[in-house]
Amino acid sequence: MNNIYNVVIIDDEAIGIFNLCTSLAVFSNIAVTGTAQTAQDGKKLILEKRPDLLFLDVEMPEMSGLELLREIKNRINWQMQVVFYTAYEKYLLQALRESAFDYLLKPYEPSEFSVVMDRFFASVAKENKLSSFMDSLSRLIPENHTFLIATITGYITLRQEQIGYFEYNKDNKHWYVTLLDSKCIQLKRNTNAEEILKYSKSFAQINQQQIININSLAMIEGKKCIMLPPLEKEQNLIISRSYFRSIQDKFSLI
Repeated sequence: MNNIYNVVIIDDEAIGIFNLCTSLAVFSNIAVTGTAQTAQDGKKLILEKRPDLLFLDVEMPEMSGLELLREIKNRINWQMQVVFYTAYEKYLLQALRESAFDYLLKPYEPSEFSVVMDRFFASVAKENKLSSFMDSLSRLIPENHTFLIATITGYITLRQEQIGYFEYNKDNKHWYVTLLDSKCIQLKRNTNAEEILKYSKSFAQINQQQIININSLAMIEGKKCIMLPPLEKEQNLIISRSYFRSIQDKFSLI
């Protein structure tokens, strides 16, 4: 069975939304789960529907599509491709700099739309193939002992005892894993905390940006996590108030 991919359309012009919905209707594995004509409604819709594909108008009265995307970029922790959709070619370069997946100029030709959708389907097929490979190989590895972790350059195998903690870098919007030898490895784009926590029950989130390996934890002083050597000098592993209860629960389970 084919996957159904969710699409959200944000355009202040009703005719623009209608044209896109008409073009998308020919694809049986595409579902338009929401449309919006204002930036504020669009932001809420994106975070609620978590679309696989977003068609985003660049030129809107209250806020540009580029500004909208910047405001919520840190909250997008799933795989979402963005197609900027506008009548103004002057936004092309800026849209590409904002990591747009693709770009459509109004009015578009059916052939131009087909190229965009072919690229989208090829992209998700590649991602699904890599995920399937990772899942299949992970099943061959003893649970909670060795992990196949996706990085920006491919996949690496790490033993649980090598891992100190994971940390999210807000500047470049990537998660990193810090090993006990102090080596820091950048994980693949769009990795999120939920995916990391699935690797092992020994991984516990202590705040929005950090996840520790409890097996590398020596003690908790107040709300500060003191790690085992050689990471005992780490000073910034602090349990936030909202995560403190879950850490207590985690210790009761181990």
